[in-house]
Amino acid sequence: MTSSAPAVTVATLAAFSDAWNRHDIDALMSFMTDDCVFETAAGADACGTRHVGTAAVRKAFAGAWEAVPDAQWRDGVHHVAGDFGVSEWLFTGTAADGSRIEVNGVDLFAFRDGKICKKNVFRKTRPNLPAAK
Repeated sequence: MTSSAPAVTVATLAAFSDAWNRHDIDALMSFMTDDCVFETAAGADACGTRHVGTAAVRKAFAGAWEAVPDAQWRDGVHHVAGDFGVSEWLFTGTAADGSRIEVNGVDLFAFRDGKICKKNVFRKTRPNLPAAK
């Protein structure tokens, strides 16, 4: 049985990235399935921290902006192959102590029925840069 939902494309991932940079939680969640999974870059488990379902994923997504209010995912490059996708980006922002964050990362995606069912984050570890003067 084939899905009537449009396939996820590079343009879809670019729009998803734009929603992150606007800090638009409603737009972000519109890209996700009801049973979505978000695996963070850090956490106590081998997968980082796993958030399952729209309520948990929504809270975790919004938490990124609470931790780094000026968070941006810049220079996005997106790839899609069937039900799998990758977004490459440069994460920038200001930590609570004023130091600057600037690290490369990728999101690995799984798609189902034209939406993102899994977002798995991988980010480089690097010391923060001195606070901007």
